[in-house]
Amino acid sequence: MNIFIISILRDLKMAFRNPSSFLNPLMFFVISISLFPIAISPEAESLSNMAPGIIWVITMLSVLLSLNTLFHYDFDNGVLEQIIISHHSLKLILLAKTLAHWILSGLPIIILSPFLGMALFLDSKSIVILVFTLIIATPCLSLIGSIGASLVVGIKNSGMLLSLLILPLYIPILIFATSAISHSQSNLAFDGQFYFLGFILIISLMVTPFLSALSLKISLE
Repeated sequence: MNIFIISILRDLKMAFRNPSSFLNPLMFFVISISLFPIAISPEAESLSNMAPGIIWVITMLSVLLSLNTLFHYDFDNGVLEQIIISHHSLKLILLAKTLAHWILSGLPIIILSPFLGMALFLDSKSIVILVFTLIIATPCLSLIGSIGASLVVGIKNSGMLLSLLILPLYIPILIFATSAISHSQSNLAFDGQFYFLGFILIISLMVTPFLSALSLKISLE
């Protein structure tokens, strides 16, 4: 646990020394959602119907933008090789790095989402469901994204390749999250969507650290 906590604190300190690594995706999230009322329609009914899809698509893209920084700094400094050959659990360290990434990318999105939901005329019940879907599913975005980031860690300008690898895996999360919010707007049951999102989160926690560790070893070899 000491190594786990130290790894999280180290990644957070590194990120705050280079704040653009997490501020740029966050600004992209806020600005992109703010432009939709101008580009589509200022009517409350139209925006509220499209709000779940808008917020979740921009959330996925924002997390994807921040994934390039997950391992690249440690790779450039030679720290990744030291982590791999150390006697500490590589899977635990990668899980700590992924948690730090979520704190910097997913948590601010969760905090800002109610305000942006109100800007898109979501009702209070739908905003609560939106926040809960983000709490459950944004960790999945970081966990699944860590697999792609570990595969392309040694490739320069790998943003497009990372998108092609990760975006198809994000589609089930997008479907269930937006469906839960849309069902709440229509006063329909949305328990099933939350069960599926919870299942994806559990599977991601169990599987992705092992896959990320294996992918990282393959990339560095």
